[in-house]
Amino acid sequence: MVLNYIWIAFFVIAFVVALLKLAFTGDTETFKTIIDATFDSSKMAVMDISLPLVGVMTLWLGLMNIGEKAGAINFLSRIVGPFFNKLFPEIPKNHPANGQIMMNFSANMLGLDNAATPLGLKAMNTMQELNPVKDTASNAQIMFLVLNTSGLTIIPVTIMAQRAIMGAANPSDVFIPILIATFFSTLTGLLVVAFWQKINLLNKVVLSWLLGISAFIFSIIWYFSTLSPDQISKVSMVSANFILLLIIVSFMLGALRKKVNVYDAFVEGAKSGFETGVKVIPYLVAMLVGIAVFRASGAMGFIVDGIAFLFHALNFNTDFVGSLPTAFMKPLSGSGAKAMMLETMKVNGADSFVGRLSCVFQGAADTTFYIVALYFGSVGIKKTRYAIAAGLIADLAGVIAAIFISYLFFH
Repeated sequence: MVLNYIWIAFFVIAFVVALLKLAFTGDTETFKTIIDATFDSSKMAVMDISLPLVGVMTLWLGLMNIGEKAGAINFLSRIVGPFFNKLFPEIPKNHPANGQIMMNFSANMLGLDNAATPLGLKAMNTMQELNPVKDTASNAQIMFLVLNTSGLTIIPVTIMAQRAIMGAANPSDVFIPILIATFFSTLTGLLVVAFWQKINLLNKVVLSWLLGISAFIFSIIWYFSTLSPDQISKVSMVSANFILLLIIVSFMLGALRKKVNVYDAFVEGAKSGFETGVKVIPYLVAMLVGIAVFRASGAMGFIVDGIAFLFHALNFNTDFVGSLPTAFMKPLSGSGAKAMMLETMKVNGADSFVGRLSCVFQGAADTTFYIVALYFGSVGIKKTRYAIAAGLIADLAGVIAAIFISYLFFH
């Protein structure tokens, strides 16, 4: 129901903005721009996102099946079970879903988007098997989705690479600000959903895990603060790819040890990749077209100008306003936010304050509406309950944290 109203709002707002432009400026091009955006975005949803996703899904669901037969998923489930049993009380103890969730979170933290999405879809599908009301998101699915939308990433390799391409003197200077901002976003998402679901986070098990994870993240911040920019880029890239390859090889060796036919196990798991990839196409087309229409109308520009006027009237520093398009676009479209980030660096310089802040925005959270459409769409969930609201609150926390941290580091 929430998605229904949001989707309608995208089109209505776009139409109203186009009418206002026509009435006050005589602009007749906005209507054509909006219609062109519907065709371009629907093509992108299928050709640039869904079809490539089919290949990636096929690969990783095949590898996941090897991991399950090797016992790796059950092994992870036992390790994280005590913690996940508190965060996901609907999931039985030592259930494979715990291991799949852990694999997804690990891939996200390493910045391995291509691996994280299929792993997340697999986890969502397993949780759907436990869901008593198939068209309504369960508590466990909402917690999982919000933690995904908060986008906890330890190694933002892609953003640092894009900064290098745009000519930044120190491409990795946004590394620590991104890590701190995304940590606040994830923590906020966890607290919001825990409050909604009445989960007791003061439990000894939960507190010890949260403190341990926090200590781990801040130890990484300390370690990378001791490295040179070149070393940060090299260590980030090598460690992420090394860990990913280690996981794949470990799955295969573990399967061989259990006398599993690795090739057959891969093919068996990979068969569902095509089905899942095709199933999400209508959901992605609907959401991406709505977002494209909203963006093409120029409504985003009006929002940014309004915020700039408000903060200027309150006598606040408005240097951050120039990078807000990236922050606003991030919950709506990952590719759109990336385009905004690159455009900001191109116009203002990669080492400008707004250029750096746009990069921190890009890494502070993930694409809420895209993830909702993709993950819930893959299992046929239509009633999202409070998932979108909680995800957007986590996004807002990431944006606020990014602004304060960037002023501290770069202003």
